[in-house]
Amino acid sequence: MKLEPILECDVLVLGSGAAGLAAAVTAATRGLRVMVAEKAEVFGGTSAWSGGWMWIPGNPLATRAGIVEEAEASRTYLRSELGVHYDAAKVDALLDRGPEMVEFFERETAMRFVDGNRIPDFHTSPGSMTGGRSVCAMPFDGRELGDLIERLRKPLDVVTLKGMAIASGQDLAHFFNATRSPRSAAHVLRRLAAFARDKLRYGRSMHLVNGNALVARLLKSAQDRAVDLRTNAKAVALLRENAAAGAPARVSGARVEIDGVMHEVRAARGVVLACGGYPHDVARRAQTFAYTRSGREHWSAAPLTNTGDGIRLGEAVGALFDASLETPAAWAPVSLVPRKHGEPAVAFPHLIERAKPGVIAVTRAGQRFVNEASSYHDFISALIGTTPAGEEVCAWLICDHRFQRRYGLGFSKPFPFPTAPYRRSGYLKRADNLADLAAQCGIDPQGLQTTVATYNSYAKDGFDPQFHKGSTPYNRVQGDAQHQPNPCNAPLEHGPFYAVKLLPGSLGTFAGLATDASARVLDDAGRPMPGLYAVGNDSASMMGGCYPSGGITLGPAMTFGYLAGLSLADARPADAAPAECPAPTARAARVANAAQAAQAAQAAQAEPTPNSPISSQGHLR
Repeated sequence: MKLEPILECDVLVLGSGAAGLAAAVTAATRGLRVMVAEKAEVFGGTSAWSGGWMWIPGNPLATRAGIVEEAEASRTYLRSELGVHYDAAKVDALLDRGPEMVEFFERETAMRFVDGNRIPDFHTSPGSMTGGRSVCAMPFDGRELGDLIERLRKPLDVVTLKGMAIASGQDLAHFFNATRSPRSAAHVLRRLAAFARDKLRYGRSMHLVNGNALVARLLKSAQDRAVDLRTNAKAVALLRENAAAGAPARVSGARVEIDGVMHEVRAARGVVLACGGYPHDVARRAQTFAYTRSGREHWSAAPLTNTGDGIRLGEAVGALFDASLETPAAWAPVSLVPRKHGEPAVAFPHLIERAKPGVIAVTRAGQRFVNEASSYHDFISALIGTTPAGEEVCAWLICDHRFQRRYGLGFSKPFPFPTAPYRRSGYLKRADNLADLAAQCGIDPQGLQTTVATYNSYAKDGFDPQFHKGSTPYNRVQGDAQHQPNPCNAPLEHGPFYAVKLLPGSLGTFAGLATDASARVLDDAGRPMPGLYAVGNDSASMMGGCYPSGGITLGPAMTFGYLAGLSLADARPADAAPAECPAPTARAARVANAAQAAQAAQAAQAEPTPNSPISSQGHLR
């Protein structure tokens, strides 16, 4: 392939999710020339499909509302939740610099936030709070992006209403209550009318919410700072050079194929890896997801282009891949939505309805295995833990007619949408009684009937002595506040009954390249690699594979993206490496000590065997 003229910049960012764009905007605001190279045809990565929430304790919006945390409360909570995976340096960076990041983006850029002051942490461990630690991007008018709107990833279609995304919080509540409240009905009608006008004129909604608004605001900020934004730009190798005799090789750019033409992109300050982790790298899933030997029994809701490019680029120049986490991915239950014309099914993430009153999840034995209102990550962790070795990891969500018409079930929408299309496709199972429903799903009929009878006997009074559904602030805020005495519990008693099959999925990966508290990539000795940074899901999660609260992916992604941008702005092009590399942190030392074992395991799986098929060309669904 012919090599076209060299392109030059100060900072090259590979990937365009929230983490990469945060680094790009920060560096550009400090006066650097920045290029963002996105492999896909559109910008935004997984961030554009996300809920957009960021966990930032002590954030300015909470402070303005008079919410002040007790000293050390957030650190206490993270120590309780992360245990041996607690990294003091990274925790300090998030808690000390996260609020600063929010202030910076509010002050300097097009970013605007809304508070999550009533969103609780997932668990009630010491130091937890019932609100004040979350922020989200304010809705954004997509017309402000001009032609750039055409290159913004649209919301994940299966979680929209015919392409119209619904914001979490009050907006979603209005849609649930549209048939019960004139005020909510008026709100929904206004939203639908605006969407129809936008669809007719622009081909998509211009009222951007959730993660789509977050990415749009970051893109607008990058556009305002003349960041060179490239799509169809795939990095194939990193460039290195020695800036001084005896100094470690410094990452100085990348070879990037842009619209089919190979370019050498030289980055005077360095490169930021922000390619979204490896949710669709089947071979690496096989190596790191213990429950699936082939790596194929997993369905991620992340874009198909997230195939681990950034991680492989880093490893090729000596970076350390850190898989020593509690879990390798952000687990989430998904159901497979059939497509027409033979297209692969799409993974629908079940994030909302599980906490509503009148639904349970059961195994093939017809038995409950978890508090259904627990977090998506805890739900799948429990399912994996309860499934016997060798059996398919799956469960079924079961509800009655009242529930489906009120809340919907997965991809099947509530009233006034008909259920017939979902049943014809095979997505939604329906039967007049539980025994027949069980037969359709391959569930033990007696087990299901006994489970529902036992659950109903307590749920009618709002209790769940088996799993305590509705017992925590997080449970209750996800439930239906209008349903009392427990917003998460109601009996299943009004046939016909419905079921949807759940499978193990993820919202993204946690395992990734080892980094320090400035987002610098570490080598296998725990030393920073000059000129190379990793943020977002290309870096190993600072939460160590634990999931203490919603927004613990995007909050650190934005914060460490910001810190990477600042670090790059402070670095001089001639600096190949610090005069003395700092000693590895305790966690970096543990990771480095585990490197040989990890490399040996990878080598053992490098060649597929009949009993352990591994392919780098697997499909999502």
